[in-house]
Parts: sequence; structure tokens; C-alpha cells
Amino acid sequence: MAQLVQQPPAKRLCCRPGSGAPCRQGPRPAVGQGEASRRRSPESLLDIAARRVAEKWPFQRVEERFERIPEPVQRRIVYWSFPRSEREICMYSSFSVGAEEEAGSSGDSSRDSADPPRLPFRRGVALLESDCVDNVLQVGFHLSGTIREPATSSEPEMLCNVSVSFDRCKITSVTCSCGNKDIFYCAHVVALSLYRVRKPEQVKLRLPISETLFQMNRDQLQKFIQYLITVHHTEVLPTAQKLADEILSQNSEINQVHGAPDPTAGASVDDENCWHLDEEQVQEQVKLFLSQGGYHGSGKQLNLLFSKVREMLKMRDSNGARMLTLITEQFMGDPRLALWRQQGTAMTDKYRQLWDELGALWMCIVLNPHYKPDQKGFWLRQLRRWNSVDVCPLEDGNHGSELTNLTNALPQGPPGNPDLLTRPHRTVFTRAIEACDLHWQDPHLQHIITEDHYTNYCYHDNLDSSLFDARGWPLWHEHVPTACARVEALRSHGYPKEALRLAIAIINTLRRQQQKELELFRTHNKDLLHRGTMSITNLEGWVGHPLDPIGTLFSTLLEMGRSGEDGAALDFSGSLASGRRTVSPILTAQRFLEEGESLVSLAVETALMGLGQQRVMPDGLYAQEKVCRNEEQLLAKLQEVDFDDTLVKIFRKQATFLLEAGPYSGLGEILYRESVPMHTFAKYLFTSLLPHDAELAYKIALRAMRLPVLESTGPSGDLSRPHHMMSVVPNRYPRWFTLSHIESQQCELASTMLTAAKGDACKLQTVLESIQKNIHSSSHIFKLAQDAFKIATLMESLPDITLLKVSLELGLQVMRMTLSTLNWRRREMVRWLVTCATEVGVFALDSIMQNWFTLFTPTEATSVVASTIMSNSTIIRLHLDCHQQEKIAKSARTLALQCAMKDPQDCALSALTLCEKDHIAFETAHQIVLEAAAAGMNYTQLFTIARYMEHRGYPMRAYKLATLAMTHLNLSYNQDTHPAINDVLWACALSHSLGKNELAAVIPLVVKSVKCATVLSDILRRCTLTTPGMVALHSRRNCGKLMSLDKAPLRQLLDATIGAYINTTHSRLTHISPRHYSEFIEFLSKARETFLMAHDGHFQFTQFIDNLKQIYKGKKKLMMLVRERFG
Repeated sequence: MAQLVQQPPAKRLCCRPGSGAPCRQGPRPAVGQGEASRRRSPESLLDIAARRVAEKWPFQRVEERFERIPEPVQRRIVYWSFPRSEREICMYSSFSVGAEEEAGSSGDSSRDSADPPRLPFRRGVALLESDCVDNVLQVGFHLSGTIREPATSSEPEMLCNVSVSFDRCKITSVTCSCGNKDIFYCAHVVALSLYRVRKPEQVKLRLPISETLFQMNRDQLQKFIQYLITVHHTEVLPTAQKLADEILSQNSEINQVHGAPDPTAGASVDDENCWHLDEEQVQEQVKLFLSQGGYHGSGKQLNLLFSKVREMLKMRDSNGARMLTLITEQFMGDPRLALWRQQGTAMTDKYRQLWDELGALWMCIVLNPHYKPDQKGFWLRQLRRWNSVDVCPLEDGNHGSELTNLTNALPQGPPGNPDLLTRPHRTVFTRAIEACDLHWQDPHLQHIITEDHYTNYCYHDNLDSSLFDARGWPLWHEHVPTACARVEALRSHGYPKEALRLAIAIINTLRRQQQKELELFRTHNKDLLHRGTMSITNLEGWVGHPLDPIGTLFSTLLEMGRSGEDGAALDFSGSLASGRRTVSPILTAQRFLEEGESLVSLAVETALMGLGQQRVMPDGLYAQEKVCRNEEQLLAKLQEVDFDDTLVKIFRKQATFLLEAGPYSGLGEILYRESVPMHTFAKYLFTSLLPHDAELAYKIALRAMRLPVLESTGPSGDLSRPHHMMSVVPNRYPRWFTLSHIESQQCELASTMLTAAKGDACKLQTVLESIQKNIHSSSHIFKLAQDAFKIATLMESLPDITLLKVSLELGLQVMRMTLSTLNWRRREMVRWLVTCATEVGVFALDSIMQNWFTLFTPTEATSVVASTIMSNSTIIRLHLDCHQQEKIAKSARTLALQCAMKDPQDCALSALTLCEKDHIAFETAHQIVLEAAAAGMNYTQLFTIARYMEHRGYPMRAYKLATLAMTHLNLSYNQDTHPAINDVLWACALSHSLGKNELAAVIPLVVKSVKCATVLSDILRRCTLTTPGMVALHSRRNCGKLMSLDKAPLRQLLDATIGAYINTTHSRLTHISPRHYSEFIEFLSKARETFLMAHDGHFQFTQFIDNLKQIYKGKKKLMMLVRERFG
């Protein structure tokens, strides 16, 4: 590489003396002259002609057209053939979408410091400004140079040899020795190209090398070739010898061709004139990004590639379609498509959005207003090929779904067209394929697009008023999404003025249609209500539509409106190099705006029209999510617009129309069951209108609260007048995948109204009734109740009692809704309701206790509601006097007894607790318990109540309940860890403490219920440690004797215990394993202790062991252990 850098002086020796002088001194101003000097020097006719030829003609055609081209003319053509704008160079060397802004001010190295410093274009500018470009030479249509990459802390200095070929102001190929592998040009190519753009007079310019060779004689040619071989003998000597051999052979192929190739001679007539794009790298990069499956920012990188395609289209660069073709091929080859189709699973949402963008870009490409027929034919064949692949993603995201698709209508047929219901599934390319049938030859359309003053005030050719409105302004009647796709295509291909003209015509058409719909509904209101006449626009929603018509119109108007605030805009149709500013299209477009209206206000009105359109909820999860997502995106853009008096008027106008319109409006009187709800949109309208027109704001919000898809009956509407709900498609009940999100938005709208209505009792009542009528989810109503409670009890102000009552009313509704259904938040809801009622006051607490059976289960009413109300904290919080406390307590006791009678198993203990302070109520509760115990209360409940009775000082009542519990208990031999064991031990201890008779009555129950030997032995030992009656009824000590084991009742218990040990032993030996032998020996040791408590226990145990040895003699090792321990 170093050797190559040292050779330029030798190359200059091969040139004709003085051949480079005319290039530097031509008709262009000399180096060092200022801009003012350039403006004073008129451009020569030679330069004007050469520039035009250099832009449009391949050099081969120039050579064929003229037999001999003067050298000065050749030099000027070659000079002007290099690109003169940095805009394209920037576009091909960075991901930055704003290439024109970056290129336009690239001379300032401090500009845009937020941009990544390693961006190739930025680095190239830095290399140029650091004087790292050297040895720049232009030979014909070939530019070469050396770029010095400065050393860094981790990399040494590097010299890169760069060469660039160009043709008709486009760089057609690039090479660099740095080995860069990327889609875009490396920084070294950028530096060399910018050097040529910014310093053209400092570049040594030579004619194509073939012209130079033509001027040499034989000796000069031989010297030239020999020097060239000498300098590069290691690289070119084999090739030189091979060529020499072929030339010397008369029959060789090289001698059959006239002339010889010249890489510096420019393009041939057949060469495609386009900027260099490394197709292989595009494919590799896309394939890499797709293989990463959305990780490592690959989704962002793919979106940047799509943005680059849009940038190319805007620059009218043919590589836009070429690059998109490469991207699409890689997308279609993604192996995950087949896998997802095979498994029947949906692709990820972000990946699905990439496919949507792919389809939208193809729509823009095929709608290019200046396409060539052969190009469109080529694109159509490609699209059909991709469309026919089985794994091609569907437009609505459904895989194999047979649901009717009503979201597709391009072009739209007449109303009632059955094809709309039987249309086959459509892929992401279907719309682009259909768009290939569209054209731009309609005279009316051409006039709209190209003329700023296209009006008709005479109506001679407008008898049906379809081409112009009453003001003479042009209209464009076409399927709305299709018409908007034309606008997007014009914008995408760099025709902003034309896009704006068509957008305004479309919007004026929509306004006219909107007014006609309103007049029709007012005229035939009753007929429409009875017949359910449907506007055709409902079959296909504009918000969430694959072509995003409303978003397109909004963006077109808003961008042009904002760019025209200073009265000027960039002229994209002129010379890109000039960067001059011209009169903005906004000024001419004002002809078709109403007085006081701007493009921004028109954009807002268009968005409101689209968002308020009544439209059918599409089928499929993705299509429904897209409706929600697009609506939220559009509202987010609307919120960025500054709200002024003009917009207030527009909001009032559209809000009034939406309320008064019929089937056209989602906020109109007629609402269809399958219609997309208006909650999110209405919330935006409500918050925007509230400071300016509160009544209108509430009308909108209350009307939008409807959610007819959840209604089980027909009527649906607001509170003041009847409304009608109909079905667009008979017997169609769509599956609303986004219903949870929709209900959340409905809840948010209601919460917003509650917050705004604080302090206004009338409005709060109206909002409450709307919530109770339209919201069907208990969890959302509970959230609203909590929200209202928080708003009503803000710390900085006194509680709003009206809002508190609303909160309580909503809470009561939640209680009624969830009383007979399972809800994991039910306990939280009950506790919250008591808290809310406490804030409202004592009358609310008394009311919920008196009506408990409609709100709570018996368990909730006693264990949570009444217990919380009767707690000391509640009494203190309410500052109740004695009379009020007694009234509350009486209601609580009544509730407790009612609950105990209805559900004694779960409420008896709570009832007893609540009735403690009233003797009659307590006795009544106790009687209920006794009756319930005989009827089937389980032992756990009875033991719990029995322990409570003992704790309250009723041991005999506790004893009675304990004996009842024992009759329901059954402990088998191996249940030595059963939770009821403690209760049994407690019951026996209680009986023992009461006296011998009580113990004698319990022991038979224990023997019958308990078969576990260890538990029985534990009870037996406890009974032998103290005398019965140690804790008598009147707490007198009983000094009687210890009970004998040879007499009843302990003899019965001893025999049962010994029998239990024998049975347990045989049971354990049936399936015993060696690892349990030692544990078994310890068990026998405990059994011996119990055996020895009997007077003949030693004999019984010895006989028992002998029987074991005989019966289980096969278990030799175990029996050996038994003999070692017990003999």
C-alpha cells in the first residue's frame, strides 16, 4: 500500500505536458475568488450545455452522436458528471433520515453534536476537515485518492486507497482498501467524494485513459506499459503476460472484439443509471437482523432500513424500490414464517408491524405517479409471486381463521355488495397488487394535483355537483383509503405540494359527505331508527385501516402547515444542490381553506372526523389491537398541537356534529352492536372542551359511555333519550380480543368525568347513573369507587360528601354484582366498603348492616363487616355517643343472629362474639349453635366454639360441645400428626378437670373415635397424673384419689391403647423396609411401657413378642433385633 502511495509523480510523467492546465483554468472562477465574484461571472454556454449533457446522457451516446469531441468539451462533461450535492452522499453513508438537513450544514463540525460520532458521513466530514485526503485524481469518470485514518489509542494510523466511479451525477461503484462490509459507504469514500464536491478545482482532472492512450505513439505506449508493469510487477505481471499472449494469438476471443474496455470512459447506453448499492450487504444485514428475532435492537435497525427506503423514494431514487425488493426477499425467506404457520401461532407484534410497513412501502412504490409501464409490470409480477407463497403473512394477522373480514374494500363496491362478506383472506401485498390497477390519468385528478387555481364557479360541467362543491372548490370522490394512499405516494416520492392539493380536495369531499349524512339523518330520522339504515363508511374504519388514511391526511397537513409558518418551504422539485427557498405551497393552498382556517386546524378537524367515524370492530386480535394503537397514536399527535380559539371552534363544530349525526358517527343516536367504542376519543374531547364548553363536554362523554357489545338487551344510549342498537351483519357476534382494554378505557373516561364533576351534585348523579348503566365489570366499577373515594377525601380539603356517596353507591353495586360470583378481590372490596361507609357516616354503616343479605355472605357480614364496625377504632373515628353506640350494637347483634341461623357452621363463633354483651342475644346464639351441632357442624368448628366457651367461663357448655365434636372425629392408627390431636387432648383434659363422671363419659367416645396408639397412650398417661376434678365448676380443689387403671373408665382406655399398639404393629410389619427397622424397635419400646401399666402387662407383652417372632420369622434380621432388645 505504501508503494502505491509513492507513485503519483511517475504517473504524471506519463501525461502530456500541460494537459491538466485547462482543467484548472477553464471557465469556472479561479480558486480563491469569493462567492460574490462567482455571482458576478456569468456561466459560459459551454458549461451550461456540458452540465445538462452530464446529467442526462451516457457518455457512449455522446461519442456515438459526434464523430470527434473537442477536448475542452470532453473535460467539461467529465467535470460536471460528478455529483454536486452532498445530500445523496449523506443518504448513502448513514442511517440518518434527515439527510438533507445534515448535508446542508455539514461544513460546521460542531453541528448536531448529539449524532453518533461514528456515523460514516460524520467521520468522513471529520477526515476531510482534518486534511486527511490526499493524492486526489480524476481520470475520466473515475476518482481516486488516499485517505489517512489518524491513529487512535487502540489503532495505528492507516492509509486507505479509495476509488469511485460515477456517471450522470451518480456514484455507480465504490472500492476502499479498508475492507468495510456494510450497506452504506465507509467514511473514506465519503471523505473523497466530499473533497471532489467541495474542492473541485483542486482535483487533478484527466480525460478517460483511452483518450490519453490514443494520443501516444508506439514508443510512448511501450514505455507506458513497461513502467506500469515495473511498478506493479508482483500484482500485474501474470495478467499482463496472459493478455499479451491472447493479443498475439489471431484466433483469440480478445481479437474478435473491436476496441478495449476502459473503466474511466463512463457508462454505456445500456447501463442502468443509479447510485451504487451493495445488494449483497443489504441482504446479509436484513438476514442478520431477522435471525436475531427482535433482540439486540434488530427491530430498530430494520425500521431504519425502511426509513432509508422512504428517504430514497422521496429523493426519487430508483434504488428505493430495488432496496425494498432485497429486503422483501429476505423477509419472505424468514424460516420463522413456516414455523409459525405450522404451529398456528401468531408472530410477535413488533415483527408484524414491520410487515405492515413493508406492505405500505410497496403501496407507495406502485403508486408512483411517474412510473414506467415496464416497471409496474415487473413490480406486479414480484408482488404476485410473493403473494402466492403459503407463508405470506395475512393483512389482518389471522392464521387460518375463517371469520368474515369486513376491513378490506379496495376498491370499494356498492352498498350491500356480497363480495364484502365472501372476500378471501388478503396478504400484506394484496393492496399493492390491487393498486397496480390504479392510474393517474383522470383529467380531474391531474388538475387537482397540478393546479393551485383549479376552480369552477360556473357549474357548466358540474350538473351533479360531483367534481366541485358549492364554493367551486374541487372534490375527489374515491374510496377514502385509496385516495389517501395516493396522497401518501405523492409525499413519499417527493411531491409535497401535489400531495397537499389532493389532501385538501379529499378533506373537502369528506366535509361535504359529512354534511349530507347529517341532513339525511335529520330528514329521515324516524325511518332510519326503525329500518336501521347503515352508512357504508361503517363497514370499513379509517382509524386502524391498513392504509392509515386519517394518519396520512393529518401528517400531510400538519407537516406542511408547520413548515409554512415562516412563509417558505424547501423546493424539492428544483435543484437539490441549490438549497434555495421558494414560495411555500401553503400560500397558494389557502385558496381552498375557509376564512381563519389554517392547515394545522384542518389537520385537527380531519383527525376528529376520522376518530368519530362509527366503524365495525374488525376480526382478529392483531386487527383489533391495531385499531386501538392507531387511535392512541393519532390522539398523541393531536395533543402536541397548541390549542387556540380556532381549534376550540373546530372542536365545538365537530362535537356537535358527532352528537347529532346518525349512523355516520360513533357518538350519534344510532349505535351498532359491533361498533368500535369511542371511550378513548371521548376522553380526549372531554378534557379539551371542558374549560371552554362544559355542557358539550359532558354530553360527548356521557354518550360515549355506551358499550353495546356487552348489553344483553337491545336499547343502548344516554340517559335523556332512547337510542337504538342494531347489528350490521346479522348473526355476527365478533370475538373482541381487546375487550379488557376497551373496558379499561371506558373506566378511565368515567373516572375523568367523576374528577371533573367534584362539587357538582347534579353532574355527579348523572355520571353515577351512566356508570351504573353502562359499565358491566365489577373490577372497573370498584376502581371507580376507589377513585371517587380518593378524590373526595383529599388531605388539603374537607371530604366531599356528595362524591363520597357516589363512591359508596358504586361500592354497593360492586357488592351486589360479586355476591354470587367468585372474585379474588372480594375480601378487599368488603373491607373497603366498610371504610367508605365509615367516612360517609353512621347512617351508612347502619344501612349496610340492615341490608347485609343483599350485599354480603353471612361470613363476610359477621367476620368483616360487623366486627369492623363494632371495633373501638370505628367507634372513636365516628365520635359516637352512647345512644348511637347502642343502636349500632343492636344492628350488629341482629345481623349476627341472622347470619348464624343462615350459616351456623361459619358464623356461629362470630355471632357469639358479637352478642357477648347482651345476655339474651348470647343465649340465642348459643342455642343456634347447639341446634346446628346436632344438624351437622364439623368437629373443627365445634372444637373452636368449645374452646371459646371455656375461655368465656362456660366449661360445662364447652364440655358438651367437645363431646359433640368427638362424635364426628375419626383418627386412624397412622394419623399421629393429625391437627385434631390437640383438640382431643384438650377435650380429655377439660373432662378430667370437671370430674370423674365427665371423664367416664368422654373416654368411650375417645376409644371409639381414636385408633392411633400414641395418642391413646398420651391421653392415658395424662389421666393418671392427677386426680379428676382438679379444676371443678366453682374452682374448688378436689383432693380425691388417683383413678385406678384396673377399673372403669381407665381400664377401657388401657385395653384400647394396648389393642391399638397390637394392630398398629401388625399394620407396620406388613410393608416395613430395612431402613425403618430401628424406628420400629423404638415403637415396640413405647408399646412395652403401655403394656406394663396393666397388672399382667409383662406377660401380655412377652406373649405378644413371641407371636411376632413366630408370625414374622421370615424377617430374620428384624426378628434378630427384636430378640436383642426384648429377649
